[in-house]
Amino acid sequence: MSLLTDLINLNLSETTDKIIAEYIWVGGSGMDMRSKARTLPGPVSDPSELPKWNYDGSSTGQAPGEDSEVILYPQAIFKDPFRRGNNILVMCDAYTPAGEPIPTNKRHAAAKVFSHADVVTEVPWYGIEQEYTLLQKDVKWPVGWPIGGFPGPQGPYYCSVGADKSFGRDIVDAHYKACLYAGINISGINGEVMPGQWEFQVGPAVGISAGDEIWVARYILERITEVAGVVVSFDPKPIPGDWNGAGAHCNYSTKSMREDGGYEIIKKAIDKLGLRHKEHIAAYGEGNERRLTGHHETADINTFLWGVANRGASIRVGRDTEKEGKGYFEDRRPASNMDPYIVTSMIAETTILWNP
Repeated sequence: MSLLTDLINLNLSETTDKIIAEYIWVGGSGMDMRSKARTLPGPVSDPSELPKWNYDGSSTGQAPGEDSEVILYPQAIFKDPFRRGNNILVMCDAYTPAGEPIPTNKRHAAAKVFSHADVVTEVPWYGIEQEYTLLQKDVKWPVGWPIGGFPGPQGPYYCSVGADKSFGRDIVDAHYKACLYAGINISGINGEVMPGQWEFQVGPAVGISAGDEIWVARYILERITEVAGVVVSFDPKPIPGDWNGAGAHCNYSTKSMREDGGYEIIKKAIDKLGLRHKEHIAAYGEGNERRLTGHHETADINTFLWGVANRGASIRVGRDTEKEGKGYFEDRRPASNMDPYIVTSMIAETTILWNP
């Protein structure tokens, strides 16, 4: 086993300039992540230097068998925490051979929103709170829970310490450090209200980079749980009953909101979000109706309301923002399985570009 570990950890730079690039993309379900690796002649610092690549879309649910070729366009580069050295992770999006984005490519439309002059001027910042649940591999039951049974009620587990309250910290810390190594702007982690559930935060990130960073952070988490023999679930309500669901709260601000008088801009933006509540809910993740019940720190899925420091609201404004008259707000509606390209671009589109 030590020989295998030694080989995995070989430092390629001692013998060759060649590097390994792991191309990552989103699969046919919209949540499954796929990747494959290729050798490049030397270090790369910009996605434009990378070659396009192809894959068999019929094996990912993204193309028919008789016309299965899908083309990967490299979009963002991160350092590879698994192979290290000059090796890289490459976030890609997917196109037909004719250059049309395939239906599951949500990045393409988001990039159009973020390249709009009015959006560029506003420099939208995002901070995304990605919740997830760690499951025992063979029984799909949260780590730390007795097989076929339940732990004690919620209360002791949020931000907890101790072997009887905190489950999976080694995975969480490994992920935290791996994301920092990769160059992801991960800003923190914490244990969540339901035992076996955790959260990491990414941001502030500007525009399209928020989506890239969340997807690559998810990929790294999937790889780490693969090694640990644990399954990560992004289901918004993995355990029915009196247990918190899992969300992906999206903190958001624009240049106008961060400047003096920004609170009025924030309130106008929230009014716009309220007018398009149904459209946003429809795009905020599958199964969200099981989570947004009006209980467990959520607003009912059919109700739009906002408030200061109210964790039972659709939109929460912080006390500091109210006090300073500028800042940001938090959209608490997105589910943990949301597509960050869709959510971030839709918030920008509604609050900056849309005129009711």
